[in-house]
Amino acid sequence: MAKTLPSDVKDFSLAPQGKRRILWADRDMPVLAEIHRRFEKELPLRGRKISACLHVTAETANLCRCLRAGGADLVLCASNPLSTQDDVAASLVKDFGVKTFAIRGENRDTYYSHIQTACKHEPSVTIDDGADLVNSLHTDMSRYAGNVIASMEETTTGIHRLRAMEAAGVLKFPVVAVNDAQCKHLFDNRYGTGQSTIDGVIRATDFLLAGKKVVVVGYGWCGRGVATRAKGQGSTVIVCEVNPVRALEACMDGFLVMPMSQAAREGELFITLTGDINVIDRAHFAAMKQGAIVCNSGHFNVELNLPALEKLAKKINRGVRGPMVDEFVLPSGNSIYVLAEGRLVNLACAEGHPASVMDMSFAIQALSAEYAVKNAGKLSVKVHDVPAELDSYVARLKLKTMGIKIDKLTPEQKKYLASSEMGT
Repeated sequence: MAKTLPSDVKDFSLAPQGKRRILWADRDMPVLAEIHRRFEKELPLRGRKISACLHVTAETANLCRCLRAGGADLVLCASNPLSTQDDVAASLVKDFGVKTFAIRGENRDTYYSHIQTACKHEPSVTIDDGADLVNSLHTDMSRYAGNVIASMEETTTGIHRLRAMEAAGVLKFPVVAVNDAQCKHLFDNRYGTGQSTIDGVIRATDFLLAGKKVVVVGYGWCGRGVATRAKGQGSTVIVCEVNPVRALEACMDGFLVMPMSQAAREGELFITLTGDINVIDRAHFAAMKQGAIVCNSGHFNVELNLPALEKLAKKINRGVRGPMVDEFVLPSGNSIYVLAEGRLVNLACAEGHPASVMDMSFAIQALSAEYAVKNAGKLSVKVHDVPAELDSYVARLKLKTMGIKIDKLTPEQKKYLASSEMGT
């Protein structure tokens, strides 16, 4: 494939390495591969322009290959400035014919210019991770929104934004909440985020979790995953929550639960996973111990009030252990270490979720795109759940690829569950 395709990537000489990485991930994505084979035969996306704003990783590349196999005219841009794998971006253009606009470390202007390019593609379907693409189609690039029949949203933060848009009555087209599918959040958010977040922290800092106090801020599915894995490595885990049900659940799962004002004085490693703003604020930074490590695994870096920390610090040393570790020296003399500029630590400091879990998430994405096309003009303008049958299909196929068999209900059992006649 000629590298003269429309694109903006770092270096095409990285393409051979990227191709190896993409094909390695493909080995662990058998569900998506099965959908890929069907898409090649049926071409359900033929003639459709799709713009995707996603983390540009090897796993995402295999979703792109699947969408292209289905006949889509695809443009891909990054959903985070620090999550792009430059070798994968180069290979997507050169080896797989995907128009890609993503460079690791791109500044804010470049990031949004790439999103604008994706909008100018005039998509009829969009796939988003964080809702920045959809937000642009509702603001500065709204002239391109009229073509969109539906969008797919990949992450919790994006769903929050889109439900707010729906509640405000400004949403312009239907959205399928891929993040809320059981085969996504039960596995990707919990097992994927749990493993990759701890991986990112260790790669960036060589931090030993055993015997340390780890503060997990937010006990949604991502927080559950991180807390469980930190505990498994011997940490004392403290959970901070605002939701009383989740706080109670964390307590009964065996974790300490306390307000951030108290946890700030006790923690040695802090990980935010809330999707909200300033969950670690100025007063929390000021109370932290010498050497505290702070990072975020939520979608946006706003979870850490870094502007306040910069004002608080008397000195800032960038890149003290590689480019992803910055030291903030407080007036007290204590140093706080911030990872990855407060951006997604699991992608900026590691490689993101394992391919085997992204297999299910991206299978849901591909099937949801097909569902949106088949139901063009029939979906109301709101945030829709993924159809339950798609969830069940992906789960069954994943079990099959793992060599796992399960029971089936007998006719008698089906009748019993569907009736109210039989009692004690």
